[in-house]
Amino acid sequence: MTNKEISEIALQQSAFDCNCDAADFLSEKNVVSISKANPKARKYIPLPLECDLVSYGNNVVAQVSERTKPAVSEYIHKFEAYRCFETPQINMLNDLLAPFDLKVCFMAEYFLPDVKKLKALDCGYELRVLHKKDFADLYTEQWGNCLTFHDRERDVLAVGAYDNGKLIGLAGCSADCEMMFQIGVDVLPEYRRKGIASAVTSKLALEVLALGKVPFYCAAWSNIKSVRNAVKSGFRPAWVELTARNNNFVKKLIAE
Repeated sequence: MTNKEISEIALQQSAFDCNCDAADFLSEKNVVSISKANPKARKYIPLPLECDLVSYGNNVVAQVSERTKPAVSEYIHKFEAYRCFETPQINMLNDLLAPFDLKVCFMAEYFLPDVKKLKALDCGYELRVLHKKDFADLYTEQWGNCLTFHDRERDVLAVGAYDNGKLIGLAGCSADCEMMFQIGVDVLPEYRRKGIASAVTSKLALEVLALGKVPFYCAAWSNIKSVRNAVKSGFRPAWVELTARNNNFVKKLIAE
């Protein structure tokens, strides 16, 4: 699979997620669409959404509800695309969304593999490819970043790093949509900074590509360790996303 093919698959998936055309993300003009449920969208996205902004670097594609369309349209047409995803501009977006009882909730950067840089990395420990039966007993707090606890059927593959039979690092992937599998990774605290995260991540990415699927990686901008791992593992920044949710939903997340 080439980088061009990977990019096209990601663009089409974002189009399914945002109820628009894949070409909309490559336009120099912002696009606003009415959010709708779509069986081809990523399974964890609670469509329809009232305010969700996506940018692949050229513009902003906003999926909205009918009631939030004027406010969100005003916002994305006021600033350059990248500034719609940073403060202090986001404070203005929250003010515009306040009458609808909405607030910015999620902000993340997404990464796609660069096949020219992606390669198997060695960490000095044994690596094992794990299938469903192999990681069935790993749904514990320690591996909460790697496996999908609330929908285990989505978890399809994992790579573990072992020190004399002890699992010390794990990367798992979930089939979040037909063509794209999301990778999550974690390493035991005492084994970090030894190249284990990048070793299991890169190995899993190669395994996913071998299945004819596209691995993708998500990280908060402030999670420097995770971003560094993505880059070291052979991934590159692809798109950013910002989602607003109901105030009660946001408050519950903060309380947790």
